[in-house]
Amino acid sequence: MRLTFPILTINMRKIYIPIVTVMALVSCKQGSQLPAIAPDVITEKTPNDTDDPAIWINPDDASKSIVFGTDKETNGGIYAFDLDGKIIEEKSIKNIQRPNNVDLEYGFQLNDSVAVDVIAFTEREKQQVRLFSVPDMKPLDGGGFPVFEDETDVEQRLAMGISLYKSPKDSSVYAIVGRKIGPSGSYLYQYKFESDSTGVSANLVRKFGSFTGGKEIEAIAVDNEMGYVYYSDEGECVKKYYAEPSMGDEELACFGGEKFLEDIEGIAIARYPNGEGYIIVSDQQRGQFNIFSRKDNSFIKAVNLSTLETDGCDVVTVPLNDTFPNGLFAAMNDEKNFYFYDLDKLGLKED
Repeated sequence: MRLTFPILTINMRKIYIPIVTVMALVSCKQGSQLPAIAPDVITEKTPNDTDDPAIWINPDDASKSIVFGTDKETNGGIYAFDLDGKIIEEKSIKNIQRPNNVDLEYGFQLNDSVAVDVIAFTEREKQQVRLFSVPDMKPLDGGGFPVFEDETDVEQRLAMGISLYKSPKDSSVYAIVGRKIGPSGSYLYQYKFESDSTGVSANLVRKFGSFTGGKEIEAIAVDNEMGYVYYSDEGECVKKYYAEPSMGDEELACFGGEKFLEDIEGIAIARYPNGEGYIIVSDQQRGQFNIFSRKDNSFIKAVNLSTLETDGCDVVTVPLNDTFPNGLFAAMNDEKNFYFYDLDKLGLKED
């Protein structure tokens, strides 16, 4: 969700407040009071409305890694960016009907001898999930996997959030999918991607996820190594469940709600060895990011990365090139682009 700006009516005459003035008022009254940290790279703009990034690390040459980002509109797409923020046209996927969120996983087994990296994203207006191989960008889904098929109300089939989980138990790859509207207890559906001689299928294995009903659930992030899925119940808290379907549907934690001004948005998980790391969450209206411990979910600090109304974000903790020697944090910025930061700028290791 993003800010809307009112029109004042005085003596029956409409007075339109310039958006720059309103944003300045919001910034002074509600925005982050922390020192602003500038990005290292600002990407080229997409045609419509950016929303969510996913970072693919090129295993052969990390400097040729790609950041995929959604452009959320009826004539939207998944735009591929190089590490200089330039759009890679031949790796971008166009004419997608309102792609919302995107995620990535490594080593999905197509058959006994072939494994591919994949991106998955929601296509809201078609009520489906798409699956493509990376980096050759070949569709693996026969045009799309329908989701929330058992819902009779089309409003409850409008797919939004998505995160991929690769099970440490058997390397199965799952998509955990959210939607614009849904009931508490089964707001999220979990699908298992399976491949055989006929192609890839997505099979429903689980429904879970409590919801307070206040706003919506969009941001979802999975910690493969620790086996947890986190999602933003936007008006309440960050919620934590087991990602493995066999582990049950108990809510393990609900944390951080008091640290946010209004909407709790994008989640990125910075992973380090031995369970160390950080959960980075967008405090959208305040214009900053709250950082929590990966181990115990305690609050560590907030940072102001100078973004505007951030929805999605993603992070990797390995060196990529001279610009990003400590890893890369990518965040949506509400000016049709994404901001890239060397991970050291977040000061994670200082705390």
